[in-house]
Amino acid sequence: MDRSFRSGLILLAGIALLATALAIQVILLETVVWTVVLAGAGVLLSAWGAFALRTELGEVVQRRRGEIALYTLGMLGVLIALAYLSTLYPFRFDLTQARLYSLSSATVTMLKRLDQPVHIVFFHDPMMRETVEFYELIAQQTKLVTVEFYDPMLNPAQARMLGVQFAGTAVMESGGRRLQVSGDSETDIANGILRVSRATTQLVCFLDGHGEPDPFSLESHDHMEGAQGHTHGLGAKYVLHERHGIAKARHGLENLNYKVEKVSLVQGGDVLSRCAVLVVVGPKVALLPTEVAAVRAYLGKGGNAFFMLDPFVRTGLEPVVREYGIVLNDDIVIDEASHFWADVSSPAVSDYNRHQVTRDLPLTFFPGVRSLSPTPQRVPGTSVTPLVNSSKNSWGQTNRNRVEFVKGHDVPGPNTLMVVALRRPEASAHAAAGRSRIAVVGDSDFATNSFFHIMGNGTLFLNTVNYLAAQENLIGIQPRTHDLPRVNLTNRQMKGTFFLSVILVPAMLAVVGTAVWWRQR
Repeated sequence: MDRSFRSGLILLAGIALLATALAIQVILLETVVWTVVLAGAGVLLSAWGAFALRTELGEVVQRRRGEIALYTLGMLGVLIALAYLSTLYPFRFDLTQARLYSLSSATVTMLKRLDQPVHIVFFHDPMMRETVEFYELIAQQTKLVTVEFYDPMLNPAQARMLGVQFAGTAVMESGGRRLQVSGDSETDIANGILRVSRATTQLVCFLDGHGEPDPFSLESHDHMEGAQGHTHGLGAKYVLHERHGIAKARHGLENLNYKVEKVSLVQGGDVLSRCAVLVVVGPKVALLPTEVAAVRAYLGKGGNAFFMLDPFVRTGLEPVVREYGIVLNDDIVIDEASHFWADVSSPAVSDYNRHQVTRDLPLTFFPGVRSLSPTPQRVPGTSVTPLVNSSKNSWGQTNRNRVEFVKGHDVPGPNTLMVVALRRPEASAHAAAGRSRIAVVGDSDFATNSFFHIMGNGTLFLNTVNYLAAQENLIGIQPRTHDLPRVNLTNRQMKGTFFLSVILVPAMLAVVGTAVWWRQR
């Protein structure tokens, strides 16, 4: 056998032994006798083979070959140095359109508003790198959040002390409270931080028993069929299906650390005393006098309520709302200038009155909404603030069957669609009366499952509940969702887009083309 060939085999064998020793070290994460033996044998064989091939190796590195080899080694060194620096100083680029690997603005806002420290111990395995990165991003936002990472397989004693059995569990502690979070989504993590940092959990009660949307149902919405097909406005009648609801809104509240329950007032008793906020979502039949009395008593004791009352439905709550200086008009708002899609009875709003609830609020729309008016005489001890108004080209129409403005009978716009009202203790005849807040909107469909996630509808609902519950620091925070990308346009925007793309641009191209042809001719 040729000498150079034998020397080459010895050199390759030495390199193979060195690679084997390195692999064992990486796998075992500790140095053992066999690692040292293999590494030593690899060094000896590699040195022996290189010495025997010194003449051949010298010829390889001469002239151009040497330059190429040195250049290659230099590039490898630069890449290795960059890889090492990237582990010491990580830098992220999130190129996804939905910002899937970045914290949402709502989570960042919540972290900035924390008022006490939160310590997190996260137990993970090597496959949970993305979740680890989310916790690292959270810790970078505020000094009040500190995070430790452990592998429960490598640190079983630490996991046993905190009662953790599985990887993927985070133990959060704040103010003597401890909470385990097993979810790996940003919403679960942010909700856990929010829950453990707050001392109490408030209860939001949804009134039940009058055909209201179910807060525990994921059905898209209550279907309403009108003379012109599927609609939520004029000429519509309800067709209640087996499952329909407002579960997206309930899920949003739970992710803000609220507890949600359905309550029925027909049994009597003081069932509303535990409720921080009472939500009445579009009852289809009137409440009994005893139920109305229970709501009035609850508000008289300082309770807070969110009334979402649809047009042309008598609920029995009209006198209660009137006690706050608000009149529910028996009409439906028509807005031919600014409405959602092609439904003129679904006013779209992008400009709001200044208030905490409407701060940084995007476009909202209300599929079938009644207008609100102030009482002829101001109610002593109350203050009413309009939040949402339709455009100047709208009107409140009392005719239920067709679009037609009747001067002197219908109310011209802008029309008030939503208000908040505050009643001070001295306004009540009851000695035990307390400060009370209510919000009234002339539509309930905007917050149902079909429309909650579109534009600013869900944000408006959650902001309103936070305001009523005196949790203004949570306004603007809502669970992150990844819906299919879509563009929602008002009727005016759709007409403008159609004119621009279908008429104006082709017409300009036709004129330019004709001019060029005429010039060449």
